Amino acid sequence: MSLLLISALATAQKNDAIIQTAQMQEALARGAIVWDVRDEKSYLEGHIPGAINIGEVGNVLRDPNKEDYIATEKIQAIFNRAGLDVNRDIVVYGSRGNPYVYFGLYTVNYFGGKQAQIYHDGIDAWKSAGLPIQKERATLPTISVTLVPQPQLLVTNEEMLKMAQSKSVQIIDARTPDEFSGRDVRAIRGGHIPNAINIPFESNWQDPDAAIKLSKKQVSDNSGMTLKSQEDLKKLYSGLDPNQDTVVYCQSGVRAAETATVLKNLGFKKVKVYDSSWLGWGNNLKAQVADETFLNVGALNAKMSAMQNKINQLEEALKAKNN
Repeated sequence: MSLLLISALATAQKNDAIIQTAQMQEALARGAIVWDVRDEKSYLEGHIPGAINIGEVGNVLRDPNKEDYIATEKIQAIFNRAGLDVNRDIVVYGSRGNPYVYFGLYTVNYFGGKQAQIYHDGIDAWKSAGLPIQKERATLPTISVTLVPQPQLLVTNEEMLKMAQSKSVQIIDARTPDEFSGRDVRAIRGGHIPNAINIPFESNWQDPDAAIKLSKKQVSDNSGMTLKSQEDLKKLYSGLDPNQDTVVYCQSGVRAAETATVLKNLGFKKVKVYDSSWLGWGNNLKAQVADETFLNVGALNAKMSAMQNKINQLEEALKAKNN
């Protein structure tokens, strides 16, 4: 094999957005910033040596009600205090299968990063490989970097309204089948954007039911959340044109970030995330909805009231037992 070809292959490997354990080790060796996006408790229980942490990324960087980014100046201050320089070589990780890891990658790219990668199997694969774990907090020197949003990487509500009318745009709904069909309503309305196709983000995993099985204790670990092989991922998205404009959405853009990254890794050239996703679309009564259903607030309040009554009864029963 020629040196030129070896160099080309090495460059191609380095440019892959999704990396494996060996590449994670290489990233550490070359001095990349390693960002652990998990909550602080999990981080301090054990993390990849040298990895920094600002807390659970979804809670720290997003408004809890709108699920949109907090003000750019606030994110900039958080990143600068942590030494998280988006202009540098960065690897983002968390637990295997956690879509918020992809949200972390998406955040770095949205604010100007161009060298970020993701370690999908994360801390789980690292531990399984018997590699060193650090429990003490790692820190980097503070920095002074100005974050510059890259709006061309996402789709706004206004743009989505226009794109939904175009037959030349591929729209992927990365939510569950129940959300897509309107059975699970998580905004004013349930349903999906007309002409969208439903490919749940869990379909990217070797076992799409891995999270459900884990919650029911049908499996002992999350190994099923490992990504499918490149060949199987190509089959999953074989009905789509990699050269066509493609928009991915979910509830708030988090699950969509994983699918968008997978598509880019497969060679899709024009992929964007609809940032507001279903929260933006379902709450906009001017937007057309397929399989439209409405949130029954009265029924929801009745269920919450019934649950609260049961909680009150349990608390009273515990008090009586303790007395």
